[in-house]
Amino acid sequence: MQKRDINELIVRAKRRDKDAFTELINRHMQDMYKVALAILMNDEDVADAIQETILNCWEKIDTLRFNKYFKTWLTKILMNNCYDIIRNKQNQAELNEWDEPTYEDDCNLELKEALDKLEEKYRVIIVMFYWQGYSIEEISKVLELPANTVKTRLKRGRERLARYYEIVE
Repeated sequence: MQKRDINELIVRAKRRDKDAFTELINRHMQDMYKVALAILMNDEDVADAIQETILNCWEKIDTLRFNKYFKTWLTKILMNNCYDIIRNKQNQAELNEWDEPTYEDDCNLELKEALDKLEEKYRVIIVMFYWQGYSIEEISKVLELPANTVKTRLKRGRERLARYYEIVE
């Protein structure tokens, strides 16, 4: 879809056009799923985070200043909701009581296992960069990190993945 068409949907959504907003969300659903899964590693929590994000975005769509940053804005809200879920779970139970992660996408199972071994700070950046197509600058804005930190974490994440594959083979 062209940027002009997405911009039109955003303008309509800001005017409380439910169909336009639904179309916007549907176009970003797969990206939202991948980001949330990279953080939460649990399909039930991912569904909760996405549901909360959709509600938050609908309620706050008029606060979006620049339409061209819709995807970044949406992703930032999603990530905040994911971190809220993690904080709430930590208050309720110890990490070792969490359910095993489940996956329902097309990615290679071995790659998923490798990503699961990465620390979250590396996993999120790798997923955003390679699967979502975010640039270093966009990741930097969303995560509120300096671009050099994003580059370093991306490099270290790749190195850790390479080491994982060396061990597995």
